[in-house]
Amino acid sequence: MTVRFEYDGLPIIKTTSGELKGYKYDGIYTYKGIPYAHAKRWQMAELSSWDGVFDATNYGRVAPLMMQDNPKGEMKCPHMYWPQDEDCLSLNIWTKDVNKKKPVMVWIHGGGYFAGSSIEQLAYDGANIAKEDCVCVSLNHRLNILGFLDLEPFGEKYKNSANAGLDDIVKALTWIHNNIEAFGGDPDNVTLFGQSGGGMKISLLMQIPAAEGLFHKAIMMSGIGGNFMPPCPRENGDGTLIVTKMLEKLGLSVNDIDKLETMPYQQVFMAYGQAMPEVVKMGGYVGNNPRIDDYCLGEGNMSEFTNQSKNTPVIIGSVFGEFGGFMPLPFAKHEVSDEVVKHALEERFKENTDELISLFKEAYPNNAIADLLVIDTLFRPLNNQFTKDKAALKQAPVYNYLFNVDFPFDGGSAAWHCSDIPYFFGNIEKAPYTNSIPYAEKLQSEMFGAFLAFAKTGDPNHDGMKYWDPSTETQIHTMLFGKDTHQEINHDEKLMAKLKEVLPELTADMLMTMMDDMNIQH
Repeated sequence: MTVRFEYDGLPIIKTTSGELKGYKYDGIYTYKGIPYAHAKRWQMAELSSWDGVFDATNYGRVAPLMMQDNPKGEMKCPHMYWPQDEDCLSLNIWTKDVNKKKPVMVWIHGGGYFAGSSIEQLAYDGANIAKEDCVCVSLNHRLNILGFLDLEPFGEKYKNSANAGLDDIVKALTWIHNNIEAFGGDPDNVTLFGQSGGGMKISLLMQIPAAEGLFHKAIMMSGIGGNFMPPCPRENGDGTLIVTKMLEKLGLSVNDIDKLETMPYQQVFMAYGQAMPEVVKMGGYVGNNPRIDDYCLGEGNMSEFTNQSKNTPVIIGSVFGEFGGFMPLPFAKHEVSDEVVKHALEERFKENTDELISLFKEAYPNNAIADLLVIDTLFRPLNNQFTKDKAALKQAPVYNYLFNVDFPFDGGSAAWHCSDIPYFFGNIEKAPYTNSIPYAEKLQSEMFGAFLAFAKTGDPNHDGMKYWDPSTETQIHTMLFGKDTHQEINHDEKLMAKLKEVLPELTADMLMTMMDDMNIQH
């Protein structure tokens, strides 16, 4: 029998924090739950240190969530649930060789700024990336009001608490920079990749001076804030009002601010939930997502690109249906008559139906017309605008993609939010739905190969895929990943413009309500 698991006799890794030991499985050295830093509530994290040899064989605890929820949506998004604790600043590392210097890929998890973890989805496992001569790292950081609430007006010790969750990631990247060579990684070739909220965090990390030089390439998947989930603007003020009202809900005064540090998290969050609507009505700052200030400058194309943003090669993309892809159509789209589909489209688009059908056929000739009911109008336009703005700088390439797959669920389901993750991680075996299509292995090879090539060289092209051009300020070269992966130029620009004209702009609150109505995990 072949021995697949090893523990005894493995080298002890020396880091700036202390010594640690992991295990080896299927030829991959694995280190879990490494505490890169520790932090007191609403205070900046400090890089960790420990005595003895740290046992890096267990995942670390994940950040506390705003609410407890029952598992749901597992077929379309297989999850892992894990103990929560405020002492959650840990990272995980997968590597094939601790002695050979290799590119590093750092995964930033999704969940907006309020939920998620480095191990939330089964597809987040980094072993298959490590098998392809890249070191894979994933990390946890503080979320929601613990990571993004401004208490700085109440004391110097709370400085930058409005962006503590982002600073946690900077601390993790600092730890990686200082130590990844001991795991076989190259600190001068680090690629950030993240989906949904992870993509949004990456768009902001490129704009944080403290993160400059800690990474060199970026992959943003279905995640850019834009006007949908932007950082809190400076003009909304600071945390004085929201925190004062929280204290009032708890029967405390501003002189009792220190008591918030030791109260149970759920009690503090309940007070926040009661205070927040009142402050929203007053147009004030409520936190729970990053704040634009001298630390976090806001997304580049919504403000001004920093040197880090200008010089970072980027892949940016989304999936065809995104959140609409979770929504079953009222019919089996490949079996109903054109008349039934047309009627459904007319109910939604009224007098614009014929024009939209024409534009849709031009942009997506191989998709069913019914897909017009669920097409994403959130991330795709934001990605396209970022692509043009970034390309106009002419300093580093930007590559644009769209994941366009028709899965055989509910009579035909357009690709939904998160459905591309297993393919890009090389982990389709961890998400059974991926193998419902006959070309799953080929598609994974194309997508996984593109990410790996980009991490290694800054160019996603590889022998197993048609050529992918970087975009320009006038030409968006979109790689359409799907049954027939190929590149198109400005193929859906007119369609997106018309949909923006016809449909109401989606807000974060509207999205949360829609996801709850559709019983989607978030």
